Amino acid sequence: MAEITTLFWDIGGVILTNGWDRGSRKEAAKVFHLDWEELQDRHDLSFPAFDSGQITLNEYLDRTLFYRQRGFTREEFTGFMFAQSKEYPETREILDKLASSTKYFVGAINNEPLELNQYRIEAFDLRRNFLVFFSSCYVRSRKPEEMIFRVALEVTQRKPEQCLFIDDRPLNLESPRRLGMNTIHHQNAEQLRSELGKYGVEV
Repeated sequence: MAEITTLFWDIGGVILTNGWDRGSRKEAAKVFHLDWEELQDRHDLSFPAFDSGQITLNEYLDRTLFYRQRGFTREEFTGFMFAQSKEYPETREILDKLASSTKYFVGAINNEPLELNQYRIEAFDLRRNFLVFFSSCYVRSRKPEEMIFRVALEVTQRKPEQCLFIDDRPLNLESPRRLGMNTIHHQNAEQLRSELGKYGVEV
């Protein structure tokens, strides 16, 4: 087995909670008294473009919510969206240790809309861990598509067999595997630590 030199991490579901997932949207529907079915339909139609940087947060909100009068402001809703993000401290501790060891090139490969991505990078000081962010909003491609992983490999000039990609969704591991990357299906911090060890990545 080739020596691992590069660790690529998903962010939502691994380091942080997901930014704007189904649970968060359900909570928003409850808090802001929204029609869940309608919100979900409009979200499904608009989110791929939002996630891959083709429309802004304001355009997304126009399509999903502010196509008619509301009893709350854009700022109130955006504040709620951002507040859904929380850290998983045990996984972050693993990431902190590996990043500060300077033994590995550490990068992120994540699906995230631009404004949410920027907020999370700032709010959780993700720059202290990641040297580069291959986010769907920057590269205009989303997991599980192969393109986002190809871009990560080409830009960093890494050999796939020297890379390890960590994600909480099995579907997102299929493309990197096809490209020859090693993968870990993240479930919890303890399991992650054990799986890293199998690849010779000691925490």
